[in-house]
Amino acid sequence: MYLLLLIPVVLTFVYKYIPMYGVQIAFRDYSPSKGFSGSTWVGLKWFERFFNAPTCSRMIKNTILLSAYSLLWSFPIPIILSLIINQLRFRRYKRVVQTILYAPHFISTMIVCGMIRIFLSPSGGLINLILGTNIDFLTEASAFRTIYVASGIWQDAGWGCIIYLATLANVDPGLYEAAKMDGASVFQRILHIDIPELIPMAVLNLIMAAGGLMNVGFEKVWLLQTDLNKATSDVIAVYVYQQGIENAKYSYSTAVGLFNTAVNIVLLIIVNKIASKLSDVEFV
Repeated sequence: MYLLLLIPVVLTFVYKYIPMYGVQIAFRDYSPSKGFSGSTWVGLKWFERFFNAPTCSRMIKNTILLSAYSLLWSFPIPIILSLIINQLRFRRYKRVVQTILYAPHFISTMIVCGMIRIFLSPSGGLINLILGTNIDFLTEASAFRTIYVASGIWQDAGWGCIIYLATLANVDPGLYEAAKMDGASVFQRILHIDIPELIPMAVLNLIMAAGGLMNVGFEKVWLLQTDLNKATSDVIAVYVYQQGIENAKYSYSTAVGLFNTAVNIVLLIIVNKIASKLSDVEFV
């Protein structure tokens, strides 16, 4: 068992911890010819430049709002789906429903964004045909967050309920039989048996999701972003890509990314503390 554990530990160390050595370029004026240690030390220069940038507050606001809305709407949906699927009694029908819900997860982000553009097209798009309009929703800044969150729910909700279904599968059938004998309805069985069983897993998933609150999906935002919706789609992840890859500002983009990671760590610690206290009071 220890030998099997050694493999992921080594891989994690090689690919996660060793690259942290390069984080120091966030505090240097990095030049590839001089290397990490040979580049000039500039301290917090790049952080100050980012915080003084005219779009800094907008990017932070958009990143937080997109992540918060995604967490707010996406987090409970898998739990609700798992509770509904768990009540289905016909195995074949249950498997068909599960397959239909899981399928969107295996579609690449690029294809999903292409589908979104087709559905929202002002000329012949499904949404405009239903509404009887010819609005180009992707150029509407006010619609971007809704599009981003709704497409994320459609793509990942079915996949997210797998772990909850696995938890419900391990519930002692005797609890359901006892509840039926006591006259408990389906809703009461869900309320007093299923939900309490799901709470520990839900708390764990909430902590993990909070740790990535500032990590908005770069690919989807990048593919759906237009000059007209930047007011709500301009996020830190896209900015880091533009500065680091397109403009070759390695130190500056690393500093922005490090700030983003630091905020994630703080949020993770805070949510972990809150969840632990709530668990001690209500669930244990």
